[in-house]
Amino acid sequence: MNLGSYIAPIVMLALSNVFMTFAWYGHLKFEHKPLWLLVMASWGIAFFEYWLAVPANRIGIQVYSPAELKTMQEVITLLVFAGFSVLYLGEKLTVNHLVGFAFIGLGAFFIFKGPLGA
Repeated sequence: MNLGSYIAPIVMLALSNVFMTFAWYGHLKFEHKPLWLLVMASWGIAFFEYWLAVPANRIGIQVYSPAELKTMQEVITLLVFAGFSVLYLGEKLTVNHLVGFAFIGLGAFFIFKGPLGA
């Protein structure tokens, strides 16, 4: 496998997560808009997320296990959302967030580590 098979899924999942984060949470800044309009806009944004996520997993399965792809997606989602919540929503990250992120990172480590002594 070439390097692109390892890198492309990560880049595509990161981009897809930017779209999905805006689809799911971007509407929070538009609280006075009709809900039906926000749902339709979110659905339109999510369409583009699928055009990245599905091929990312199709390419990624060549070099990663399904559990690794899912773990990668969750870690990327967490990182994208953390940035989004600070930069777009104006939220503050706290020590509690960082501790929670560390535990998720620890879980990801074990998924990628492979089987422990059996």
